[in-house]
Parts: sequence; C-alpha cells; structure tokens
Amino acid sequence: MKQEHLYQELKNLSEKLGIRVTEKSFRNIAAGIRFQSGLCRIRGKDRFIMDRNISLSQKNELLAECLAAMPLENIYIVPALREYLEKHKGK
Repeated sequence: MKQEHLYQELKNLSEKLGIRVTEKSFRNIAAGIRFQSGLCRIRGKDRFIMDRNISLSQKNELLAECLAAMPLENIYIVPALREYLEKHKGK
C-alpha cells in the first residue's frame, strides 16, 4: 500500500473511532516550548494532532501506534491496514 493511501486509510479508521486527525505546523510556536504529535482530548472529544512538517512515513507510524492500542475487534479493517497496525502494536 502506498504511503498516501495508507495515511488516508489510517485517518478514515480514526474517524470511525471518533478521533479527529488535525495537522498543525509546530514550527511557528514560541521558542523553548516542545510539542509532539499525539492523541489528546479537547472539550471532551478525542483528537490526534499531527505535526504537518514531518514525513508521511512518520505520520503513518505515529497514527498506527496510537490506533493499534485501540479496541479494533468489531471494526472492519482492510487486511493490509490490519497487518500494518499489528506491526505497531505495543510500540
């Protein structure tokens, strides 16, 4: 599966789980403050805030690590994506 397609599939799965994926640039944030991409809760809703400036493969890995920890048993996931998530389980 191509990186672009994989990223879209991961974002679609996130939406099914009620997690909105948002990309933000962390470059323009005040000096001395470090930010990382990751899952957070804002006003009671889950969001995954992704650094827009990282590579697509890094975005896929970060999102897969987050989603692999979720209960996915009752959700249909295409086999290639499920296999990718299994590789990232427990990281």
